[in-house]
Amino acid sequence: MGVVGIGGLFFRSKDPDARAAWYREHLGIDAGQTSVWEQSAGGTVLAPFPADSGYFPADQQFMLNLRVDDLDALTDRLEAAGIDVERVVDDGDAGYGLFARIYDPEGLPIELWQPPSG
Repeated sequence: MGVVGIGGLFFRSKDPDARAAWYREHLGIDAGQTSVWEQSAGGTVLAPFPADSGYFPADQQFMLNLRVDDLDALTDRLEAAGIDVERVVDDGDAGYGLFARIYDPEGLPIELWQPPSG
């Protein structure tokens, strides 16, 4: 017997309804207190970072990382909707896949990750 997956991610919001609507509209996530988001199977990384890590903003206690299947198409759509996208240049050495960074309406960093194929 043990943990088999993440059952939810709960966080405070100044405007929960508007924030949930943003996730639905721009990322296709069925978000909200009474919603259940059915996901594709795949790996999940649970990784504590050092308190002084520069990987995401110091004023945020966590960053959301979302697996995507077509990073270029999604980032193009987000940019067309007026959302700033920070594209991460892959040096090709690490082999982790492709990444981009966006922020939700309340400043939560969201890393979009397209895992390597195969």
